[in-house]
Amino acid sequence: MVDPIVLIQMLGLLLITGAFAGVLAGALGVGGGIVLVPAFLYVFGVLGFAGPQVMQLSLATSLATIMVTSVRSVMSHNKKGAVEWDILRTWAPGIIFGAALGVWVASSLRADVLQIIFGALVMIVATYVVFSKTSWRIADTMPTGLVRLMASPIVGFLSVLLGIGGGSFGVPIMTLHGVPIHRAVATAAGFGLLIAVPAMVGFLFMPVDPATRPPFTIGSINLAAFGIIIAMTLLTAPFGVRLAHGLDPDRLKRAFGVFLVLVGLNMLRKVAGL
Repeated sequence: MVDPIVLIQMLGLLLITGAFAGVLAGALGVGGGIVLVPAFLYVFGVLGFAGPQVMQLSLATSLATIMVTSVRSVMSHNKKGAVEWDILRTWAPGIIFGAALGVWVASSLRADVLQIIFGALVMIVATYVVFSKTSWRIADTMPTGLVRLMASPIVGFLSVLLGIGGGSFGVPIMTLHGVPIHRAVATAAGFGLLIAVPAMVGFLFMPVDPATRPPFTIGSINLAAFGIIIAMTLLTAPFGVRLAHGLDPDRLKRAFGVFLVLVGLNMLRKVAGL
């Protein structure tokens, strides 16, 4: 029998987390994964479920939410003709393979190792967000051949270790290769679906120790967190959109970059026991 007090606490913390993730997604056009993973880590820890697999639980639940939000995003962008389907088609095999490999690696690592990887990768993403410029270019066309064969699995692999969709890596790759930013964002939503589906399937078959498993968990995915986050992000994302239109985009991007630095440092601080 699940303790009702635990359920009430879990509901309250997840409602706040989902609301914040939705505002952030609407304001910055990013998936909530990079926020959800540390948030889930905190929520599950506060509720007493911080076992050795808590990081896998957080990654898996985050990726499950991304599967739903990516479908909605791709459909919306496709209505405006913004999705580059040829890029999705040619990058799909590598991304799917990389995502599956990411699940296998994540399942075999300790939670503290995954937290170090998460913190380090977030710091790299934050650095790019803060210092990148829209005028930066490497080439005028997307990579093909061996470069694509190597790059596409890396996108899927690293995204699973961060518990995110493809935006944080896919958008920079595409814009650096001449894809307009709005089309890159639209196509990266498709990357998120390619990453989340195989990852979710894999994590469903990765059980969590019953002694440290939150209520309503199947495999490594917590269904309660999944449902609440989806509902709240749909409600609060429009507020984020309105916020974005009222603020300077460059300042908003820099603020997000600073926020990511704090997220990454906090993750590394917890691993160090400080």
